[in-house]
Amino acid sequence: MTTYTRIGAVTGANKGVGLAIVRQLTLQYPTSPINNGPLLLYLTARNEERGKAALDAINGDPAIKQAKALRRHGGLTEIQYHALDIDDDTSVDRFASFLKEQHPQGIDFLINNAAIAKRGFDNTVVRDTLHCNYYGTYHAMQRMLPLIKEGGRLVNVASMSGHLNSKYSDSIKSRFLNATKPEDISQLMEDFTSAVAGGTYEKDWPSSAYAVSKAGLIGLTKVVARDHKQAGSNILINVCCPGYVVTDMTRGGGVKTPDQGAQTPVMLAIHDLQDTSGEFWQHEKIIDWDK
Repeated sequence: MTTYTRIGAVTGANKGVGLAIVRQLTLQYPTSPINNGPLLLYLTARNEERGKAALDAINGDPAIKQAKALRRHGGLTEIQYHALDIDDDTSVDRFASFLKEQHPQGIDFLINNAAIAKRGFDNTVVRDTLHCNYYGTYHAMQRMLPLIKEGGRLVNVASMSGHLNSKYSDSIKSRFLNATKPEDISQLMEDFTSAVAGGTYEKDWPSSAYAVSKAGLIGLTKVVARDHKQAGSNILINVCCPGYVVTDMTRGGGVKTPDQGAQTPVMLAIHDLQDTSGEFWQHEKIIDWDK
């Protein structure tokens, strides 16, 4: 029976960047600085059939087979499927309870990749997008951050579309940048929803629910990371953009392959960050959120 010294999980991992993250974690973990024995990695997805099909694809991948056969540096990775829908609080609670029961000493990292990108811009699209991308991820953070060991990692996958560009008014930018608690960011999400419903959003906000949801996730990550650091925690909490990746979410657009897009989130999960926390990353480096 294998004793795992590292435990990790990836949300929204049945396809696209999420699946590539699982693949790259499996390939890179054996030679990463945090490798000190076997890794158990949970590939999560809301649909069991697609999740298990993704698991089969990973396990059948020739490069993965070779990595496992070599068992380099004791860094064997086992991948298991587990159901998780971050758009459903009950599903999140169930997964958190499972992790706590199965791994009472905690897990080492969580990569929150799951998200949606709906077409159109109306009240329904705004509500659904924020519910999943912002509130769903926030709930996952609330439930699973307490399960991450000291010295562990939390990685949120956002997007460059969440950059505080010229489509935000100065007052909204200031509120994002000066937020001191998660409730400040949540209030911004509520204000955006109300502005769209009232038809007054154009003077303050971009006409993209996806962009605002990712701006919210970036702001939330920064605030939570600051709170944890001030409390003396050494969990590294960062947020990143994988880049413009060819996936279903970009509808075939993009300039990066999923494996290329996976590089930054994987780096943030298992490579040496020099204790860096609370930053927004792209192309494996820190970038400005507001410039």
